[in-house]
Amino acid sequence: MPSRRAARATASGVAFHVLAGGSGEGAGRLARSLLPRCDYPPEGGRLACGVSGGADSLALLVLALEAGCVPVAYHVDHGIRPDSAGDVEVVERAAETIGVEVVPLRVEVAPGPNLEARARKARFSVLPPGVSTGHTADDQAETVLLNLLRGSSTAGLAGMASGPRHPILKLRRAETRAVCVEAGIEWFEDPTNAELGPLRNRVRHELLPEMNELARRDLVPILCRQAELMADDEALLDELSLELDPTSPRHLTGAPAPLARRAVRHWLRELGEDGLPPSSAAVERVLGVAAGLARACDVGRGVAVRRRRGRLVVERAGSVAVR
Repeated sequence: MPSRRAARATASGVAFHVLAGGSGEGAGRLARSLLPRCDYPPEGGRLACGVSGGADSLALLVLALEAGCVPVAYHVDHGIRPDSAGDVEVVERAAETIGVEVVPLRVEVAPGPNLEARARKARFSVLPPGVSTGHTADDQAETVLLNLLRGSSTAGLAGMASGPRHPILKLRRAETRAVCVEAGIEWFEDPTNAELGPLRNRVRHELLPEMNELARRDLVPILCRQAELMADDEALLDELSLELDPTSPRHLTGAPAPLARRAVRHWLRELGEDGLPPSSAAVERVLGVAAGLARACDVGRGVAVRRRRGRLVVERAGSVAVR
């Protein structure tokens, strides 16, 4: 852990003075040098930040201050670990050092399968909308590989979008730790991150290191660059697909297949109650109905698509057809 230091707030952000091991000359230099690679909103506004107590989320706060924002640290205790209640103390000590407000929250996540996904859903259910997170380039690379393993389309391979939701997405984990050291704040290492049960942890500790060894280079920048290119392609295809009427068989059969698939996928997702994208097989079945290969098809979750009077209509179980 880093040595203890004291911090003093300035009008433009935070300047740090080292109490031991130096005079403090050049303090805050690293944080300022990293800001051009960050995507914080304009200075002066409050910024809700999800803060676990790890180095990444604490660096998110430090850099937000340096960027001229007014960060507020929202900490969520999932109650999964017996000692998880102590995590907020780490956040509160760091927040006191740099002068940031802390809002402690708590959710209950029952043991069982898909714990990581359920904990994430519970966490975001209590965090403010649009909350900023401390995801880094290393997280982005892991996300791209996870989505590849799950068979994701370009949307999944684009990973997380950089911007105010993920202001430090272009920084590395080593850099966030260095920011915390410079700021004189201690962070918490979650022991569950070292467990090889969750798939993300296996990607982090096994798959990615093995890929780096095979490629004989650090693949994180390459995967992140690939995600940026995918994101550009995704945005363009989305824009073009909006020109199609997904209920028009003529539009769907006359359009390039990638755009037709995308138009149908967006249409079905908007009609769904859970906001989840339809399966690729369901999209292809709808396109088959549009092409006249079938009169109707099931797209799952009690929803069917039928061709009627030259249009595609949605029928829900026990209800009349809707557009």
